[in-house]
Amino acid sequence: MATFSPSLIWDLSKIFIGNVVMGLAYAKWMVPHQIINGGVTSLSMVISGFSGWPLLYLTNGLAILLLILCWAYLGKSVFFKSLLSSGLFMLFFSFFYSQPFTLTSHIAIDISLACVAIAFGYYCCLSANASTAGLDAVALIVHKYYPHTNVAHTLRYLNYAVLAFGWLVFGWVSVVIGIVFSYGYSWILNVFLNRHDRHHAKP
Repeated sequence: MATFSPSLIWDLSKIFIGNVVMGLAYAKWMVPHQIINGGVTSLSMVISGFSGWPLLYLTNGLAILLLILCWAYLGKSVFFKSLLSSGLFMLFFSFFYSQPFTLTSHIAIDISLACVAIAFGYYCCLSANASTAGLDAVALIVHKYYPHTNVAHTLRYLNYAVLAFGWLVFGWVSVVIGIVFSYGYSWILNVFLNRHDRHHAKP
């Protein structure tokens, strides 16, 4: 019979909490303001804009590809946690998106709240040795083979690369807002991860 160690239960709890928070933030702040953050969904939208391929197929296809990369380069443990994380995000995003209540106010306030919420959600997953089956999986792979790299900074640059191509599809206003958001949440994420590393550093 499989046993769940306290550390595994804690990791799974963090993955659960992180995806509740991210699902809420994307459904109630990101989508209503049409904020593009340079992630997998944005990348799918760019490819769809150039190719005409269905967005749903592209999004799911990229998620599957990133999960395969997790399995191949990060190991089975990260893969299964990432698979769980991806499923939980879709569940909670769909749930909150379908609810009639709103949380939007002024866009500056909402972007700030979304930055904190999504940075916290990413932190919960990354500190539990999981990815969100998004571009953070690529950042984790880069960090594994080049330990001197910073996960949050790599994720930020990947977001910027997607947004650069997205300029042609989304227009400059959406891209500028996306750059501000990507910088904001990745900066906060870096603060969270640095605190985590210092806390777990060996004396």
